[in-house]
Amino acid sequence: MSRLLDAPSLAARLFSHIDSQTTDLAEASWREPVANYRSQERLDDELALIFRRSYLPFCPSAALPEVGSFIAREAAGVPLLVTRGSDGVVRGFRNACRHRGAQVACGAGRQSSFTCRYHGWTYDLEGGLRSVPHEHGFPDLKKTERGLVPVANIVERGGIVFVQQENEPQAEEPTGLPALFAEDMSLLSVDEMTINANWKIHAESFLEGYHIRSTHRETFYPVQYDNLNVIEYFERNARVTFPFQNIEKLRGVACTDRDVAGTTTQVYHLFPNMLIATFLRRLVVVVLEPISLCQTRQISYTLAAPDTARKEATEIKSDSDFVAQGANEDRAVVEAIQKSINSEANAFFEFGLFEGAISHFHRNLQELLDQRRKRSLSAS
Repeated sequence: MSRLLDAPSLAARLFSHIDSQTTDLAEASWREPVANYRSQERLDDELALIFRRSYLPFCPSAALPEVGSFIAREAAGVPLLVTRGSDGVVRGFRNACRHRGAQVACGAGRQSSFTCRYHGWTYDLEGGLRSVPHEHGFPDLKKTERGLVPVANIVERGGIVFVQQENEPQAEEPTGLPALFAEDMSLLSVDEMTINANWKIHAESFLEGYHIRSTHRETFYPVQYDNLNVIEYFERNARVTFPFQNIEKLRGVACTDRDVAGTTTQVYHLFPNMLIATFLRRLVVVVLEPISLCQTRQISYTLAAPDTARKEATEIKSDSDFVAQGANEDRAVVEAIQKSINSEANAFFEFGLFEGAISHFHRNLQELLDQRRKRSLSAS
C-alpha cells in the first residue's frame, strides 16, 4: 500500500508542478474497450463478482448517527436495509419480508422497528421477527428462524459503512483508509439523481484535471489550473489533488508548516464506486449505483462539523452552488458520451498519461474480475 503524502510534502509537489508547468504522469496509457461499457454480460459480472462480493462502500457512518437510524435502498440491484441497532452496531439485511417478500422499509430515517406494510410482520433493529398478526394462522412458523436475511458481512472503517452482500472468502476488509471524517461531523443533506450514463463513464469524470480548461471554462478553470494534479494510489483506491490558485499564499509559509486545506480540492476514489471530495467547510461523499448499462443512480451525502454548519451556512451554500454548477457541466459531458457510445466511432477509449487514476481504476477492475471469474469457474 502506498502512503499518501502529508500536507507539506503535497504542497512541495504541487509547487514543483506549478513552477515547471507539469503534472503527475502515469507510467503508461490505457485503452479501455468501448465494448466494456456496452456489454450487459460485463455489467452483470461487475455487479455479481465485484459489487456484491466485495466490501463495497455503502454510506458514511454519519448517515446512521444513532440507534434506530436506517437506510433502505438498492445496492447492485438488490434492495438492502442497513440499520444501527440498539447496541450501536451497524447491520445489513435483504430488504424483504420473510412472509411474502415485500420490502419492510423505504428511504431513510429513524425507527425502533420495521413493519411490513403488506401484512404487518414486524422486525426489530437486529432483524429478528418479533410479531405476526393472527399468528395462529401459521402453525409451523418458528419466528427465531424467520428474521430478516443478513448480508454476508458489514463493517465500519474510517467513518464509512462497507457492505459485503455475498460471501467471498478472499475478499479483503477495507484497511489503510485516510482519516477524513472528524468525530463530530454531521450530515447536512442527502441528494439523489439519475445520471443518464454508464457508471464507469461518470466515475471517470471525477478522476482527472485534463478536462478542467475545456469543460469548466467559466467555473473551475479561472480559480484552478489547466491539467495540473497530484495523483496517489493506496491499494485499489486513489487520491487526486486539484490545487486552487490561492495556494500561492503558502509561498511565504515555512515548508514544514504548509497546510493545503482551503487551497485544494481532493477527490478520494474508494474502489469501485465511492468518491469523496474535500472542501474547506465540508465533505461530499458520492456513491454511484449502476441502474443499467446507460443509467447510474448518484447518492450524494454532504457533511460538515456542527459549528461550521451553524456559523457558515451562507458560505456553504455559495460554495455548494458553485460546485453544483461544475458538476452539471461534467454531467452534460458524460451524458453526451453515453449518447454516442453506440456510434461505432471508437473501439476503445484512450486514457493518457495525465489520466492515471482512471487507468488505475480500470486495471484493478479488470484484474479483480479476472480473478473472481477464474475462482467461480474452478468452484463450478
